[in-house]
Amino acid sequence: MERAHERIAARAADEPAAQVTRAEPELELLVHGVGGTTPEKMLGDPRTVRITGDDTAAVFRRADHAEDAAAGPGQGPGNEPVQEAYVWCNLTSGDASRALWLFLLPFMVVNLAHWMRPAARGRTRTVRLYGLLVRLAALTLTVLLVSAACEVALDLVAWQCAGVAACADRHSWLGFLSPAASGDAWWSLPGRRLALAALVPTALTALLWYLSHRTWSAYESHRPMSRDPEPETDDRALARPGFWYGRRLVARLRAAHTAAGLLTVAAAVVTPAARYDRRPGGPAALDALGWLLAAALLGCAAAVVGVVCRRGRSENSLDQKLDRHLVHRLPLGALGLLLLTQLYAGWSRPGWRSAGRLPGDATFGALMLAQGALVVVLAVVAHDLYRRHPDPRAGMRGLGGPAVALLACALGGVMSGGVAQRVADWLDGTRALLDGPPVLLTWQASAIPPLVTVLLAVAAHLARRTARLTRTERAHVRHEHPGEPEDPSRTHSIAQARAMATLTDRTPLVVAVLSATTLLLGSAALAGALATGQPPEGAARRTYDLVQAVAETSQALGSWLVGVGFLLFVTWGRRAYKDASARRTIGILWDVGTFWPRAAHPFAPPCYAERAVPDLTWRMATWTRGTGGRLVLSGHSQGSVLAAAAAWQLTPSVRKRVALLTYGSPLERLYGRWFPAHFGPPALAALHGDVACWRNLHRRTDPIGGPVRLPGDCGPEVDHEPLRDPLAYGRTPQHPLPAPILGHSDYQADPAFAQERARLLARLHPDLPVQRPEPGAPMA
Repeated sequence: MERAHERIAARAADEPAAQVTRAEPELELLVHGVGGTTPEKMLGDPRTVRITGDDTAAVFRRADHAEDAAAGPGQGPGNEPVQEAYVWCNLTSGDASRALWLFLLPFMVVNLAHWMRPAARGRTRTVRLYGLLVRLAALTLTVLLVSAACEVALDLVAWQCAGVAACADRHSWLGFLSPAASGDAWWSLPGRRLALAALVPTALTALLWYLSHRTWSAYESHRPMSRDPEPETDDRALARPGFWYGRRLVARLRAAHTAAGLLTVAAAVVTPAARYDRRPGGPAALDALGWLLAAALLGCAAAVVGVVCRRGRSENSLDQKLDRHLVHRLPLGALGLLLLTQLYAGWSRPGWRSAGRLPGDATFGALMLAQGALVVVLAVVAHDLYRRHPDPRAGMRGLGGPAVALLACALGGVMSGGVAQRVADWLDGTRALLDGPPVLLTWQASAIPPLVTVLLAVAAHLARRTARLTRTERAHVRHEHPGEPEDPSRTHSIAQARAMATLTDRTPLVVAVLSATTLLLGSAALAGALATGQPPEGAARRTYDLVQAVAETSQALGSWLVGVGFLLFVTWGRRAYKDASARRTIGILWDVGTFWPRAAHPFAPPCYAERAVPDLTWRMATWTRGTGGRLVLSGHSQGSVLAAAAAWQLTPSVRKRVALLTYGSPLERLYGRWFPAHFGPPALAALHGDVACWRNLHRRTDPIGGPVRLPGDCGPEVDHEPLRDPLAYGRTPQHPLPAPILGHSDYQADPAFAQERARLLARLHPDLPVQRPEPGAPMA
């Protein structure tokens, strides 16, 4: 059916399109969107052939087009352009190990904050400061995650539960660590218990390093095409030759974050032993050794911070150098210090017994305070950048990056608190044997119910607004179909689809309310924990009954919500590990969240665009050079973002032979608003000038795609008027059965798609000189 529509529309194209000579080869390179698809569905043919690529990402053709191409680079059957499909879905939804990426969600979110800075011209130092602040916030997230693992393994298990006979009796596997159960055996000394438990957070750090290194080999190691940088690319950062090649920065950050994780474990091991050695009458030699180890840890931590602060991204050229000495020596040095601290803590100390909890409140409080300060300074810097060149369409007036960084820190805190709380409940279900996790984590959990209440209020507001807009759209739908018998149910469905699609434009409101509420509640939780040293229930005992009831309810409900949320998170991850369809759902999330390179956090899920963009660039450049033909780059949804990024990476001469067809595209609606420095109005206007021609299709029922909204005369030239959806209101001779409301899918089913593609090919200048294929150049 779709192929029939395309043939009819191609014959019905305007006169200039019909007069175009077919002497030159024509190619349409299709790029799918989020969620992925199959080459058979993209090309509308069950017989497809892989032209180039591998099992991860590849270019396919119909089998008959591939056979025609073997004889020469001509047209496809019926004088239609040869179609190729670039399938990249396996970059984000591959094997079962991808389910583990769920636990890297805070790292992915903080990495997004790096790319959400406002557009700025001539503000190089301020831009660098913005990137530095985000990298420091990302470093605190790594320390927070490892600290949470230390809280569970060292404090709750090795220090508290193993040190209490009743708790150790409940868990027989802890018998050899319990002084009472083992009769003061060799491993039952507190320092040795800590040294052994340190293997858990150390293994976690090693796993993060391994995942980052493995994905680095699969993604960042793919080199883009080498070319000279173009002058005046301030409005086209994605056109810089080294933009999609961040292996040097990722390697540096990976070394720094790995060292930071190991140093966090070392500090958690050495602190209790050093505090015991500093008591009056303690051993002088061990006391001196504790001070030396503390100084060494501080010096190594300063080196880690220096590495994070020293260098950002290098984009103006392909930076192929690796700081091998730094990459190897920094983590190895931190590992050596960790081994020394384990030996130091395991030294025999007669009379040392574990009691209470380890000093986790100070650690988590310092981390939370540092994260809050970094976010506040980041907001000041972002506001300064925005006010220099304000963009009314930018999300949250340039404060989207700080808001997202704050949400990443809050998400990391909730995950850390959830793990600690669940383990504490598992070890001590009565909550009478152990002191439990740090007080600050309990305060953070108690802040969740008020936050959920605010979100429910926002959801109710959006629901009322959507209902009002649906009623307004009903009148518009009836007006658009005069003379047809009205179907109230059909009218309501169309109007509701349009109203629901506008919810995407309300995302800045949700993020603003969520981030502001999180900042206020987080500040209150930190102040309450530091001021009282007690959980909310204990701090409110001598206050009014209403305040006490609210505190008790928030603490109990917050702990329950954290536990349920964490269990659902783990359950979803386990299901995704076993279920391919669930992995595909998670892959859709990563399609949006991992488009950007790892510029802030090396343990974030890898950037698939560092493989996809070079793939598309190489294919377009080699095909145009080998055939001298005309090419339509056709991108749907997230594929349109990849298409735009790939077009920017072409040389100027090749760009002028390429037409861009986007549909269901979030280029302006999402990327332009949230990433204004790279997809703002100046950048999109520059893209329109770089390519030969550009046409954008969208629907009012599409919740993701929208118009590009270029200023001046460029806007109508690029944006097609909204396509009809559904194609027919009622039953017609062309649509005897009810036409579906397509929304974000099946743009090729609309006759306008083939018409606009034909017009784009017609607008590509037919008299462009055909370049002779170079010797050995790959052909179609």
